[in-house]
Amino acid sequence: MSAFMSAFANLVGSLADLLQPLFHGASTAAAIILFTALVRLAVHPLSRAAARGQKARTRLQPQIAELRKKHGKNPERMQKAIMELHAAEKVSPLSGCLPSLLQMPAFFLLYHLFSSGSIGGEPNALLSHDLLGAPLGGRWHDALGAGGVLGAHGLVYLGLFALVLAVATFSYRLTKRQMAANPMTPATGPDGQPVPGMGAMVKMMPLLSFATLITVAVVPLAAALYVVTTTAWSAVERAWLYRDLYRDAGMSTDTDTAGPGGAMAKAA
Repeated sequence: MSAFMSAFANLVGSLADLLQPLFHGASTAAAIILFTALVRLAVHPLSRAAARGQKARTRLQPQIAELRKKHGKNPERMQKAIMELHAAEKVSPLSGCLPSLLQMPAFFLLYHLFSSGSIGGEPNALLSHDLLGAPLGGRWHDALGAGGVLGAHGLVYLGLFALVLAVATFSYRLTKRQMAANPMTPATGPDGQPVPGMGAMVKMMPLLSFATLITVAVVPLAAALYVVTTTAWSAVERAWLYRDLYRDAGMSTDTDTAGPGGAMAKAA
């Protein structure tokens, strides 16, 4: 593990050296952002596959609803029929999880790298690097202690929080539009009854993007940069991959609201 972390530290250092002529003192922060972008590029094919799987699952919702209605009194038969339908359509219910799971090691590597005082038995030189004065190994509570919310370090975090809020708001609207256009069939348990709490969980889904604020506040700044970058990438990538669903959602909204009077108002 020590040798692996040393190699990873060298990679980050090499990227920082490469970017130093452009970003000067912020080259290590820029290297982390570049590293994040490279990770996201690597998993992009899986994100595309996950998008295709999600669209396929959405397309199957009416058939799944019919199967649940048909086999409602025989939960085992119902689950088997749903699995057979997924297999016939070559749809994996777990495909959407893979991109997120494959990104977790990169996050934990950065977290460990900028939380360790030494790497390979040597002092961790990366801890001396900063972003606009805020140490990459520091956390928000350190910034508050070094000058408060409006101190030099605190302003760096305020900028990150503002960016997270903007991305979370964008993601929230995307999720609401997608859920409105493609309502999911309620999940059921082995007894064929709706799973308790699933309704509340579905309602909470659009708000999950805002939980990123907590992560940014408690992890080292270097890891926070990874989180902010990958979250922004996810929002843009999602808007592109699911653009047809969002377009349909917008058309549906226009149709629903444009009654005889609405149509005339829109025409006007």
